[in-house]
Amino acid sequence: MPEGHVVHSQARRLRTRFRGSPVRVDSPQGRFAADARRIDGRVVDTVEAHGKHLFIRFGDLWVHVHLGLFGKWRISPGAAPDVRGQIRLRLLNDSSYAELRGPTVCELLDDESKKAAVARIGPDPIKKSDPTPAWNRVERSNAAIGALLMDQKVFAGVGNIYRAEVLFRHNISPYRPGKHLSRNEFDAVWDDLVVLMTQGTKRGRIDTVRPEHLPDIMGRKPRQDRHGGEVYVYRRAGDACYLCEAEIEMNEMQARKVYWCPVCQPE
Repeated sequence: MPEGHVVHSQARRLRTRFRGSPVRVDSPQGRFAADARRIDGRVVDTVEAHGKHLFIRFGDLWVHVHLGLFGKWRISPGAAPDVRGQIRLRLLNDSSYAELRGPTVCELLDDESKKAAVARIGPDPIKKSDPTPAWNRVERSNAAIGALLMDQKVFAGVGNIYRAEVLFRHNISPYRPGKHLSRNEFDAVWDDLVVLMTQGTKRGRIDTVRPEHLPDIMGRKPRQDRHGGEVYVYRRAGDACYLCEAEIEMNEMQARKVYWCPVCQPE
């Protein structure tokens, strides 16, 4: 599932290609056809990202998209190619096109429904939101901080990579109950997420390793992984920790893999 920085990047690209112009809207697959007809030919006013949720405004109506595990956008200049595969939503203007396939959510909302949808989403580090609502939930929770970070009602946009990496960077076990974090620890994690996730939107990849731990400084091989970017623990189960050489561990937490160093992040 794309993490929040990817959705923010997609929103920026859609704004660049479509904002301010009338857009032809259809649903070749057919599942969004009736709603597509309601906004076909309207002008795109803006495109917003809130965590992993994307909203495209057409006057008093909003297209709400959540990609889930299998959804994908294709956003490109030029004329749209012939329809191939299951395209749920297609946007076209004179210079660009966008195709959406396989989202978990693709729905049309009015203003009030859009506000209600955003209200259910937690504070977004990329938007530099007020983190107080997240802290209010964390400080009262018996749930593990590793689970809370993945709860989009608590932290918007944080996914598996940012969860693993930010906890390592602050020496916090993913299994520590939220209520056992101090406010200073919470603030440090939040501030770090703001920096890391904002960098992710600019670089188009996730890098979490501090400058002093980069391959050329430590004399180690660069990471070889399709996700790209230098990380401390994500997808490194069984490898040696860069800092203490303990073996990185991996387990299941709420049906997702969680990675941590048992020495640097003691329970």
